[in-house]
Amino acid sequence: SLNMESMPVNLMNYDSQGLEDYFSTLGENKFRATQIVKWVHQQGITDFDKMTNLSKKLRAQLSQKTEIRAPSIDAEQISKDGTRKWLVKIDPINSVETVYIPEGARGTLCVSSQVGCPLNCQFCATATQGFNRNLSVSEVIGQVWLASKKLNESSDTKRSITNIVMMGMGEPLLNFNNTIMAMKLMMDNNAYNLGKKRITLSTAGVIPGIEKLAELCPVSLAISLHATNNSLRNKLVPLNRKYP
Repeated sequence: SLNMESMPVNLMNYDSQGLEDYFSTLGENKFRATQIVKWVHQQGITDFDKMTNLSKKLRAQLSQKTEIRAPSIDAEQISKDGTRKWLVKIDPINSVETVYIPEGARGTLCVSSQVGCPLNCQFCATATQGFNRNLSVSEVIGQVWLASKKLNESSDTKRSITNIVMMGMGEPLLNFNNTIMAMKLMMDNNAYNLGKKRITLSTAGVIPGIEKLAELCPVSLAISLHATNNSLRNKLVPLNRKYP
């Protein structure tokens, strides 16, 4: 069996608040959280040795107990119009898709929240693969981290991510806590610094999740209707039978 004690803690699974709590347990000052967030999400640095404003002792301690690990990219497709699609490998058997869509000065990243989806909407390609699991915070925000890195490396004019849509694979409100924590990093001024109007979460209509979202993380909301009446929507979006 795996000894969980020896498993490094992936700091990419934490937003600023989570990191503050973690550093408190180490007896370290809370501002370390801000330093880590800036290194990882603004600079794209995941190697503790390069984090020069942390003491050598703390860097050694972090290298021993923790890691900063994003998913990896298995394949990349680039279209003539600059749209990019990445197949993001999140574990040895699972992958999700992330898509970057440039449009004028705008650059929208479409982010996945689950491997597959449990909602079984009749028109959806993701539904055909069934549901495997929720993504962790590091796997959701890791898509943003990877896309930023790829866009920075790109030789054509430096494009950036100005908007994010939680419209990739999965129903984000059924992976509520991890999606919220990832969106908090998207909005964090020490990370991706996106205004809440620049992040849109798309749902098939998970009502309790919509209500909690409004309270905890009021980003923009998109609802996939697909029909103008209940009888057709019941067929297309089975969730409608629960939340008509």
